[in-house]
Amino acid sequence: MAINSPISDMFVRIKNANQRKKDKVDIPSSKLKEEILKILKDEGFISNYKVISDRKQGILRVYMKYSPEGESVIRDVKCISTPGRRCYRKSTKINKVFRGMGISIISTPKGLMTDSKCRELKMGGEVICSIW
Repeated sequence: MAINSPISDMFVRIKNANQRKKDKVDIPSSKLKEEILKILKDEGFISNYKVISDRKQGILRVYMKYSPEGESVIRDVKCISTPGRRCYRKSTKINKVFRGMGISIISTPKGLMTDSKCRELKMGGEVICSIW
């Protein structure tokens, strides 16, 4: 992951919290990050998140999710597009992540969507990341 990207920084924080079995992690806020977290919550990768306002840009508090056995729901995250290398895919070229066990988050003209939603709507875009 490219460390200079705010999105990759968010995923590094989430991965580190998972490895340490933390209940929550705080991330500097942005609208794009909030949309990504909304998808992760809807897909069941995190239990919840909330926006905490401060006198700066705000904070996103992410509540991690674990299985009843204590294993992380998020196994790994891979950033596909980086600031130096953007990765665009047509809807027909969007692959499933781990045979459908994971998701890709794609930025389309109609907003952020999962890979399955993009294939359903026959819409391509920039592949932000894959998570499983």
